[in-house]
Amino acid sequence: MKKLLLSFAVVCGAFTATAQTCTPNQTWADTTDYGVLPDTIVNLPDGIQNQAYSTDLNFKVPAEVTAELDASGNFVGSPIQSFKVTGVDGLPTGYQYACNVASCQYPGGSNGCANVYGTTALTGQFDITINVDATVMVSLVPGFPPTPVTQGTSFSGYRIIVGAAGTIEQVISPIYVSPNPANDVITVSNINANMKASKVFVSNIEGKVIATQTASGVSNYTFDMSGVKAGVYFVNVAHASGVETVKFVKQ
Repeated sequence: MKKLLLSFAVVCGAFTATAQTCTPNQTWADTTDYGVLPDTIVNLPDGIQNQAYSTDLNFKVPAEVTAELDASGNFVGSPIQSFKVTGVDGLPTGYQYACNVASCQYPGGSNGCANVYGTTALTGQFDITINVDATVMVSLVPGFPPTPVTQGTSFSGYRIIVGAAGTIEQVISPIYVSPNPANDVITVSNINANMKASKVFVSNIEGKVIATQTASGVSNYTFDMSGVKAGVYFVNVAHASGVETVKFVKQ
């Protein structure tokens, strides 16, 4: 159940002054994929201080639990009764969200969306977490009807960077990891002095730190990944505006 509902799509919208009545992105809805569009590497669009902001979050989950959503395999094939967006944490003051249905709850196998909108006087990097409750019909006792089991889960790694008009590019540098996918060694590049980075570290999908370096003012940092198993990892750069996270895959 830990990885249940890793099934979010994030699609950028136009900048407007108030919440929009969003419509689930049909291009995404017509695919058979379940995942993030775009992922946290692309992330949410930047905002500008004291100017209206708007972007759409699109959600998609299958009608039943798949192997991709449940690494344990214990609940594969169980029907997903519903999923509900319970909150979007970390939004700057003045930003809020509104779903295309008032309850923010959707049947399994359907698509939904929410519009994030507003105006803020703040600047900086705001780390965003999307919170979801998923209800799955689980056969707890053989021979008895399935029981609805609700589990809360969160999706972090998103961010909104808000800068002053004309200077947003100075808020943070576009950090990247190469090669990606990686084999034995990765290089973290484009960490500039304006960021005032203090630490660069690598964590696994569970949040455990597996390697770290103290930032020394250089722009590139190299990590030896030969001793870790294949999977998804994150490079994290702690700096003056928060923590920048970049996902990569170790083959």
